[in-house]
Amino acid sequence: MQDLDALDRRLIDSYQRGLPVCSRPFARIAERLGAAEDEVITRLERLQARGVLSRVGPVFDHARAGASLLAAVAVPEAERDAFAELINAAPGVNHNYAREHDYNLWFVMTAPDASALDARLDALEARLGVPILRLPMLESFHIDLAFPIPWAELERL
Repeated sequence: MQDLDALDRRLIDSYQRGLPVCSRPFARIAERLGAAEDEVITRLERLQARGVLSRVGPVFDHARAGASLLAAVAVPEAERDAFAELINAAPGVNHNYAREHDYNLWFVMTAPDASALDARLDALEARLGVPILRLPMLESFHIDLAFPIPWAELERL
């Protein structure tokens, strides 16, 4: 963390929340930070490549943005990567990950509405040739993942 300069730190501190919703959000961020748009984009790419940032992008209230659910499939372990590729190629899939469980691939599927979501899941299920466990959300929880970063303390490490 010692090689992060003041602009890196301001970028991280200022935009854990409140990513501008506009056609050129990085230009707006750059303007607010007194930097160039391409510099902001380059810095974000570098910080993400180094693992300082895990993700750059908005977080949507899925209930207001369409329909989604958690899904899982049980596939032969030797074929897990091939199934994962098929799942990743399906429209609306995100957060696809492996688990040590009978259901060993878990993913989130999204769509504009419930009927489109069902159609996407049905199509993927037919393509995979295995049943998809569909786990609709019963209750929503919001966990604020933004937090103050104690830069001075990190410098001492």
